[in-house]
Amino acid sequence: MSIQRIVLGVSGGIAAYKSAYLVRELVKAGKEVKVIMTDSAKEFIGPITLSALSKNSVLTKIHQDGNWNDHVELGQWADLMLIAPATANTIAKMAHGQCDNLLMAVYLSAKCQVVVAPAMDLDMYAHPSTQRNLCTLKDY
Repeated sequence: MSIQRIVLGVSGGIAAYKSAYLVRELVKAGKEVKVIMTDSAKEFIGPITLSALSKNSVLTKIHQDGNWNDHVELGQWADLMLIAPATANTIAKMAHGQCDNLLMAVYLSAKCQVVVAPAMDLDMYAHPSTQRNLCTLKDY
């Protein structure tokens, strides 16, 4: 199966600025990219930047600008879901099914392969709980 439609989840860490480069390269490669940002990600990079690069509105909430962002539809639309950067907090939420934002709702609805790019301090990455959460995600 050819991957053409990508949901990019951006969580809130300093590496969020790199998502602009990622979106640019994916679009350049002919992929359609829809970006979902967590509230904390907006502290590191603005949605307008990612919207301009992806040529799509950036989604941040289930109810946004008077519209409902259908998490099930988004999860089924994608050929691939990529969460980059994936903070320790986001990885823990994914591993435990905690659904408190649009990104997690789409993740739990996704029918496609999900790829996670962990981004955090090395000590946080090496912590047994983070490693256990990553193992849980691999098992899924």
